[in-house]
Amino acid sequence: MPPAPNDVFKALADPTRRDIFERLARGGEQTVHALTDGAGVSQPAVSKHLRVLKQARLVSARSAGRETHYSVDPLGLAPMRDWISRYSTFWEDRFDSLESLLKRMDQ
Repeated sequence: MPPAPNDVFKALADPTRRDIFERLARGGEQTVHALTDGAGVSQPAVSKHLRVLKQARLVSARSAGRETHYSVDPLGLAPMRDWISRYSTFWEDRFDSLESLLKRMDQ
């Protein structure tokens, strides 16, 4: 079952979590230690942010020995994409109506 849109939006509302998510999206799978190095926050804080991202199904975790490796789950953004697509249709319809109005005004 995909995550609820509110869970995804709430998880990505925090700038530190967005940064962690973006670093995983750009750099691929990383450990908590690697993510902590560039996060500017403590390791427990990074772990807490990763837990929120995992609960929202935006990242997945894989244990290897003593370390946990995190990576972006591409399906996690589906609720956000679906929500935004509903509004893109709304705006496309509005732009089409505006274009028709402008054409009629030019005549």
